[in-house]
Amino acid sequence: MSKKVAVIMGSDSDFPVLAPAIKRLKGFGIPVEVKVMSAHRTPDAAAEFSRTARDQGFGVIIAAAGKAAHLAGVLAAHTTLPVIGIPVKSSTLDGLDALLSTVQMPSGIPVATVAIDGAENAAILACQMLALSDEDLAAQLLQMKADIAEGIAKKDAALQEKVAAL
Repeated sequence: MSKKVAVIMGSDSDFPVLAPAIKRLKGFGIPVEVKVMSAHRTPDAAAEFSRTARDQGFGVIIAAAGKAAHLAGVLAAHTTLPVIGIPVKSSTLDGLDALLSTVQMPSGIPVATVAIDGAENAAILACQMLALSDEDLAAQLLQMKADIAEGIAKKDAALQEKVAAL
């Protein structure tokens, strides 16, 4: 069985952004635990969760936050597990502030960062990390990539028909 993935959001208002990640992880059969924690309002709880995450059976932590967006970095500072940051778009600077806060980490505290609101890619990246030691999950990821390629081929064929009809 695969290790669990933690999906941590800085605010419950981030849930709509994270729902695709949770759905994708569940679709791959990955156990998921979802929590609200704040780097600024509950720093002790965030640090404690991160410190004990490996012992709790987690293999990857996904952390989403907007504005100051320090959550992923705080979690990464207290664990050796991979942390994937999702900068969340807010009314301030369209999420650019969150992107820079998430991606600009000091040496020794890496955070893999996906696009602003890029929750689905965060989930896929977490699955790829877990698939390093899970052949069944690796096979599911290969099938997903094949399905994506097949979908693109169908779109191309439909486009070619439209072009030919011009």
